[in-house]
This record gives sequence, C-alpha cells and structure tokens, in this order.
Amino acid sequence: MNSSICWQQSRLQWLRERDANSKFFHGIMSSRKRKNAIPFFLVNGVLVEGVDNVCSAVFSHFSSHFCARSVVHPSMESVCFRTLSHREGAGLIKPFSVDEVKAMVWDCDNFKCPGPDSISFGFIKDFWDILKDDVLRFLHEFHRNGRLSKGIRWEVVILL
Repeated sequence: MNSSICWQQSRLQWLRERDANSKFFHGIMSSRKRKNAIPFFLVNGVLVEGVDNVCSAVFSHFSSHFCARSVVHPSMESVCFRTLSHREGAGLIKPFSVDEVKAMVWDCDNFKCPGPDSISFGFIKDFWDILKDDVLRFLHEFHRNGRLSKGIRWEVVILL
C-alpha cells in the first residue's frame, strides 16, 4: 500500500514539475541534428542550398560515380604462378615425421611458451625423449582428423 502511494505521489510530482532533464536532452538532440545536417555545399563552384537541391546533388554525384564505365581492370592473364609438381603436392599431405617435428621444436627459442601453462620449449627439448610420443600422437591425430583435440588451443600448433 505504501509503495503504491509513493508511486502515485511521484507521478503527481512529475506532472506538476515535468521532467527537469527534457530541455537538456532536447537541446542535445537538436544540436546533434544540426551537426549531422548538410545545409549547403559547393558543386563545380556553384553553391547548392535547400534540402531538395542538396539531395538531388548528392544523388547525381553518387549515381555518376558508381555507374558502369568502360574501365580497364587489371587482369591476371599475364601473371605466371609457380605450380607444385605432383611430388611436391603429395608432400603437403604426408604425415609429419619425427625429424620434421624435432627440427621445428629445436628452431624455437628455449624461453618461448606456446601456451598459458608456462611450459617452455626449453622444457620440451630437455624432456624430448619422454614427450616425443605424445607430441607426435597429437600431430598425427590432427593430420588424420583435421581438428584439434578438445581443450587444445590453436596457438600451440602454430608455434610448434
């Protein structure tokens, strides 16, 4: 009952005094509207004024700007791309070898961490004999499925 009376009194007060901020917000919106308006501009040295004239000038500018012209676009016909041989293409889909993975790990700085777990490449190098099978199993599973195991972040594979 008390909250209902308070609500009714607040409505009465609002009706008597009106919203004190409405003049402020109206002023802000009016200034924003004035700032966003384009009252006039020059077209080929001629001043264009008025809403209809400005609209037609803008429309004619963009319609002429985006109309189809006989423009010569660059072509790719003269560009010669190097293509892979069948042997090189087959090398892209072959499984990772132990030597390739080891070379990639050894190319990384010892203090780099591939993930948030703070295991550096120095740690991986020191314990390579123990971790080698797990790393290769992970990479072979990725090669076979084309997906990372759940819980593995993709940054790890990029850094390896």
